[in-house]
Amino acid sequence: MLGLMQNWPLTVDKILDHAKAWHGDREIVSRSVEGPIVRSSYAAAHERAKRLSNALKGLGVQTGDRIATLAWNTGRHLEAWYAIMGMGAVCHTLNPRLFAEQLCYIINHAEDRIIFTDLTFVPILAENAPNLPTVKHYVVMTDREGMKGVNLPGALCFEDLVESGSPDFEWGGFDENTASSLCYTSGTTGNPKGVLYSHRSNFLHTLVTLGVDVMGLSATDTVLPVVPMFHANAWGLAFSCAAAGCKLVMPGAKLDGPSVHELLESEGVTFSAAVPTVWLGLLQHLRATNGKLSTLKRVVIGGSAVPEAIVRGFRDEFGVDVTHAWGMTEMSPMGSLSAPTARVAAMGAEDQLRYKLKQGRPPLGVEMKLEDDANKRLPHDGTTFGRLLVRGPAVAGGYFKGDGGQILDDEGFFDTGDVATIDEQGYMQITDRAKDVIKSGGEWISTIEIENIAVGHEKAANAAVIGAYHPKWDERPLLLVQLKPGEQATKDEFLAFLEGKIAKWWTPDDVVFVDDIPLGATGKIDKKLIRDRMKDYVLPTARTPVGA
Repeated sequence: MLGLMQNWPLTVDKILDHAKAWHGDREIVSRSVEGPIVRSSYAAAHERAKRLSNALKGLGVQTGDRIATLAWNTGRHLEAWYAIMGMGAVCHTLNPRLFAEQLCYIINHAEDRIIFTDLTFVPILAENAPNLPTVKHYVVMTDREGMKGVNLPGALCFEDLVESGSPDFEWGGFDENTASSLCYTSGTTGNPKGVLYSHRSNFLHTLVTLGVDVMGLSATDTVLPVVPMFHANAWGLAFSCAAAGCKLVMPGAKLDGPSVHELLESEGVTFSAAVPTVWLGLLQHLRATNGKLSTLKRVVIGGSAVPEAIVRGFRDEFGVDVTHAWGMTEMSPMGSLSAPTARVAAMGAEDQLRYKLKQGRPPLGVEMKLEDDANKRLPHDGTTFGRLLVRGPAVAGGYFKGDGGQILDDEGFFDTGDVATIDEQGYMQITDRAKDVIKSGGEWISTIEIENIAVGHEKAANAAVIGAYHPKWDERPLLLVQLKPGEQATKDEFLAFLEGKIAKWWTPDDVVFVDDIPLGATGKIDKKLIRDRMKDYVLPTARTPVGA
């Protein structure tokens, strides 16, 4: 027997419809690429997005066509998103931090017909346009004044398109399983692969993010999504803020500490989200200037493991609560958050911190399991390491165009590529990427755990750990440290700092001081590049003694 409820397809255009109907005057504030602060509203964004849908229809865009965006977080980018998805086309977000060759590969693989771009990225597209045969138009997200000097074949002005289109456009009307958006993985192993979200998956993910133990957003919040819209849909915030009616503050291209702090204070931001490097930069700025955080109450930090020093810094110095989050492009992206259970909430602050530093508990809609290399399920005891697998309605079932083949196991779980533990209360902790974990004498060593402690040293700007060859143990940890400007330190200082905080046999065999710790396109430490740089390095403990 089937239920007798209305058939109301879960399509993301309904999210902006809702925002316009019930939160129409709520502000969308953008730091424009041109410089000035621009103020709009959900009602204005709704009308402009519908005008843009009509303009795209006039350019021949049809259901299923891939329309790309190469842009920062701004109101115009948000309007383009809803215009594209609302008409049934696929919004393909491009990461400008990728190399040009990777961008060209992704654009051609997706067969993008139109690319929306900020002025910042016009030179990249102009240089590579001859290598992008499927692209028919480039829409530069500026006004007529901003178009002066733009030298890009087939370039159209965003504001001209908006002005030319009628606000009368019927969004939706298609199956909720229709593709809505496309985001490629960072491609650390082989070519990037496309994750093709559906309207249904994005809508369900939005409902999940609104939960109190997830983002917990409400109409009274003012939200600054520092995490870019090209990083797995800005962790869903471009949808969930509109769904809740939050005031939305878009940072544009300026993501440095002073610029982020200026928006936090001037716009009364209560909630924000970004990767650890952004928050580290903000903390350093606040400390250097004796700055304050007048309204900020909560931040979500994800993308890579959050160091304890950041959690303590925000909590103890500024009264801001940090929620650690984990996810993947393939998960839309939310997978877990370190929200307290009733038992954890009853603990003292220091005991709670142990759980805050874990990647957290899965919300409704995410299932997890741990397996060993023989595909045997492992216990949730908080100590047993295993491969982390996930499934749910917002988890990828395959990659675009079949790349990667069958990616699910017999139970429908996706292998995340992470090594993790899960404790008795359901808190998951990533110990490493499977390709980064150090295997020493048959035992595993977590590079992430050592890094997070090392970066808490008062002289450290950043730190990374990789496995280095050892003739007896196969691999041993090597700690690389980037010092803060003007600082000097010794190997023994850092080894002493780690003492008692990690298992003795985890202690790095050497410490090397470097000028920089390279970051990849998503703001994570680029271990592949570090390993390449250090390929000729030999540990002191692995060197053949003189005369041997």
